[in-house]
Amino acid sequence: MKPMPLALILSSLVAASRVGGGVSERALNAAKIDTMLVPTVLFGRHPGWGPPGGGPVEQDLFEGVLSGIADQGLLDITDIVLTGYFADVGQVFDTAAVIDVVRKGKRINQGVKAYAPRPMVIVDPVMGDAPGGLYVPAAIAAGIKDQLIPRADLITPNAFELGHITGRQLTDLASMVRAARSIDCPCLVSSLPRHGQIGVMYVDQDEAWIVTHDRVPKAPNGTGDLLTAAFVSAIAFGADPKTALERSVAVTLALVQQARDWQAPELPVVAAAHLLREPGLSLEAEAL
Repeated sequence: MKPMPLALILSSLVAASRVGGGVSERALNAAKIDTMLVPTVLFGRHPGWGPPGGGPVEQDLFEGVLSGIADQGLLDITDIVLTGYFADVGQVFDTAAVIDVVRKGKRINQGVKAYAPRPMVIVDPVMGDAPGGLYVPAAIAAGIKDQLIPRADLITPNAFELGHITGRQLTDLASMVRAARSIDCPCLVSSLPRHGQIGVMYVDQDEAWIVTHDRVPKAPNGTGDLLTAAFVSAIAFGADPKTALERSVAVTLALVQQARDWQAPELPVVAAAHLLREPGLSLEAEAL
């Protein structure tokens, strides 16, 4: 069997909305990355539509799912850990422990070698947005900051989350770059207003790039989850950060534009799945 990367996703599962772990899984699968989705909540729909139905996954159930994966030996060959929305601070601490187990893995299980020599941990610090601020309890936001971000190889905050994590006032791109570089890992930062457009920025200690495009009114929910998964998919197969940034923004924009053209209320990740593989857009990153 041809090896492929294996990703562990710890995020929301929303039955009728293309958001959270569900859209992350579809984007990774489209790139031929196998997935294990451990839900933190089971909702019927995105809360933006109204009462979502369902609720949080209880901690003992959450831990039980992780135990089953561990007992199968799959944490030894997990290549990607991707975290998203958490409903309980206990889930955050459990996730930190799982990351530590993956880091110490043997990289082989029952004769099957891991795809990558070392795992990659991506933390999407889902905690809030402007102008509303935090939409998770402060304890969860603090847990993500204190337990997960120090364990990450990449974090993917929006502009509000970057400011909250760093405790800095973000007034322009230069202040955002400085804030991102104050964190001890690369950052992919979304929702950046620039010259009447919207941008996504990649920053590490050596380079900084931004891709901007026209705003699309009433974009569906889930674009941040899609952007992160598309970026990770590119990096997993060897793309450099600039190329991964250009491709992931193109994929996200292509799906948003298709939703607009079809007047679709959700990201059309099934009907327009081909755009996950070939967005048909070419965007050029600008050095900062």
